[in-house]
Amino acid sequence: MDLVPAAGVIIINEQDQILLVQRGHAPQQGRWTIPGGKLEPGETPQEAAIREGFEETGLHLRIIREALHVQLPTADGRKFDVHDFVATVIGGTLRHGDDALDARWFSHDELDSVELTKGLLDYLREAGIGHGFEDPRNSEHHHQ
Repeated sequence: MDLVPAAGVIIINEQDQILLVQRGHAPQQGRWTIPGGKLEPGETPQEAAIREGFEETGLHLRIIREALHVQLPTADGRKFDVHDFVATVIGGTLRHGDDALDARWFSHDELDSVELTKGLLDYLREAGIGHGFEDPRNSEHHHQ
């Protein structure tokens, strides 16, 4: 099985909100999801998560911990080998990147009222995010 290395980032702010981007392209165009994408040659998953987060949101991030490592099917029969990280904002100005329609903060309660990418809410809960998000600054288990 051909694996495609990828990374994503779950960005949580001090108001206990999660930052999501609205997909500008297929698959699942128009749905909200976490920033992420494929690793570039020589890039670690943490570096890719920070880069993708900046490209898609305009924000500079600090990784707190790895949240989840999963394999997800690609459209062409391969699998994405995805490392997702929890991060906090350390600078920048919120804006959406070229491949996104929008980027904005959501409270936990708002997630039920927007169209998320398939399985995202369950995925966030599996990653330990949900029922009121965590404050990443208080995490005991973190990786830099």
